[in-house]
Amino acid sequence: MKRRTFLNATSMAFLALSASGCVTRPLPNQPFSRAIGYGNLVPDPRGLLDLPNGFSYRIISSFGDEMTDGASVPDKADGMGCFELDDGRLALVRNHELIATDDSGGEFFKGFGKKDGRYIPGGTTHVVLDAKSLKVRDQFRSLGGTLRNCSGGVTPWGSWLTCEESTAGPGAMFGEGLDRSHGWVFEVPANARGLSAPTQLSAMGRFNHEAACVDPATGFVYLTEDRDDSVLYRFKPHVPGTLSEGGRLQAMQVVGIPDLRNWSGQQVEQAIPATVRWLDLDGVDSPKDDLRMRAAARGASLIARGEGIHMGNAEAYFCSTSGGQAGLGQIFKLSLSASGETDQIALFFESVSHNQFNFGDNLTVAPNGHLIVCEDQYTARVDNYLRGITTDGYAYPLARLNLQTEMAGACFSPDGNVLFVNVYSPTKTLAITGPWDQFNAGVIDLTA
Repeated sequence: MKRRTFLNATSMAFLALSASGCVTRPLPNQPFSRAIGYGNLVPDPRGLLDLPNGFSYRIISSFGDEMTDGASVPDKADGMGCFELDDGRLALVRNHELIATDDSGGEFFKGFGKKDGRYIPGGTTHVVLDAKSLKVRDQFRSLGGTLRNCSGGVTPWGSWLTCEESTAGPGAMFGEGLDRSHGWVFEVPANARGLSAPTQLSAMGRFNHEAACVDPATGFVYLTEDRDDSVLYRFKPHVPGTLSEGGRLQAMQVVGIPDLRNWSGQQVEQAIPATVRWLDLDGVDSPKDDLRMRAAARGASLIARGEGIHMGNAEAYFCSTSGGQAGLGQIFKLSLSASGETDQIALFFESVSHNQFNFGDNLTVAPNGHLIVCEDQYTARVDNYLRGITTDGYAYPLARLNLQTEMAGACFSPDGNVLFVNVYSPTKTLAITGPWDQFNAGVIDLTA
């Protein structure tokens, strides 16, 4: 379906639903049973992923599958981006959040760091697909020698920013036998043909990285940090599109609101914009792993576990995984100005019930403007959901994973027809298709 047709159809459906009075917001501290969405989730006969009627998935890559470089698909698939290549191909660049003691899928990246017989296994794999059939045409390791590559983000110039969610070292092996610290961002070209050496983008800072997104209008990069007392970062490159040339790292200050977490009462009201200032940071190599603390001391606003971040239309959405008065998660909308100097931020969504939204992590913006958020909670509840969030801030269930692991790396194909997503462990990369144009209202039992 063409993007314009998809957007028009969905917009008209939403307007009709709003006029019908079928759309309701949740009551405070109560689960709600009426929501807009694609209908009730249908149990999967294979016991993996429940989807609405008319939707289906296929597994395109799994843990242990033999890759074309002779290695096998590693475990712990996390963040992921989708790129259009030439000759009718797509490239999925997939992170693997592996630590030094994890299996790398084969000792195939010689010269990328080894200690006591163990290679540093974190990095990325490429899955190259036929855009029409989704058949795998190539699959290989594209970055090695890094640690806990959690999430990242796509760039407008055709590369994937992969981020280390670890500040281990010095003492952890990195590169060709070098003792170096971790906690960096690396860039992997979408059209890579094989394994790349890890070259850290030092000016983008050393911290417990999670995700990144790029404003195509300015080339500025926005970066999240997965910690309870994290801040939001902005990187202003000296040469937009060439991050290796360095730049200035900054932290976000929300004027009048030093703490966005809402843990000690409602300090941030939903949908009320606040002014943003950006504070220049020094010592971004942070050998003491104290960058966020020094930023907060200068006035940067605190965020509860900043995780997924994605660009919309002149705005970036990001998850605060454990934020909110209920501690179940928030989503913020950062509205970006043309100059980057008059930005605003607003609380877009805050969960009041685990039946509504529970620990949002990776997220993406769908072609219709909705957010698709991957839950990441490891509790007595076995299931994690894909949650849709409409442009007006209504949550609805899109999929339910029937395994005690998370979904991650949600991203759409360039034509908007396919939603790709990873099952974290054991690794599975899924392609979800269905009637994306049939968005409607219905009674959904969220307490089931």
